[in-house]
Amino acid sequence: MATARALLVASLVLSCFLFPCYGTVLFSSLQRTLEVTASPTSQQVLKAGVDKITVTWGVNQTLPAGTDSSYKTIKVKLCYARISQVDRPWRKTVDLLKKDRTCQHKVAARPYNPANRTSQSLDWTVARDVPTATYFIRAYAYDADDKEVAFGQTTDANKTTNLFQVQAISGRHATIDICSICFSVFSVVSLFGFFYNEKRKAH
Repeated sequence: MATARALLVASLVLSCFLFPCYGTVLFSSLQRTLEVTASPTSQQVLKAGVDKITVTWGVNQTLPAGTDSSYKTIKVKLCYARISQVDRPWRKTVDLLKKDRTCQHKVAARPYNPANRTSQSLDWTVARDVPTATYFIRAYAYDADDKEVAFGQTTDANKTTNLFQVQAISGRHATIDICSICFSVFSVVSLFGFFYNEKRKAH
């Protein structure tokens, strides 16, 4: 009985040490091993739901062989630039990745291809629900346990260079605007016509 109780206590203590290790990856602990580029030029404005982005990534060739030995998946994300995080706590950068709100928009996830480690790419149409803001692209490398082990991004460490903008969908359609204008013109013409007829009758 005492032995069983001791084993239970030991298991609980061990669990307390082990479980916090999961989901506690710090961004500051990751190495920037991926070279990432994206098609938008600096300060280019893209339209949500319309324009496409081509993203290319590969392992930095100056790094030693085997750097990517644990990479299994690459996940590409659209991330807020520093200028679009000011006074917006819901976009706040946090070192603990599971709480970080910098990269909220998933672009794509692709299996990592070690046979083509220098250049892999994808095309992505900017999602319709992406809000107006200034962005950059970041790619994370994940291991077999789906844990972040490395990253790369299109901007510098301060998130201030090579940025582009996205213009959100306004919610209004051009056809609606045209109909509105036509209706307004028709209303004005009808009003003038009414007064003209009334004036003729008075004479």
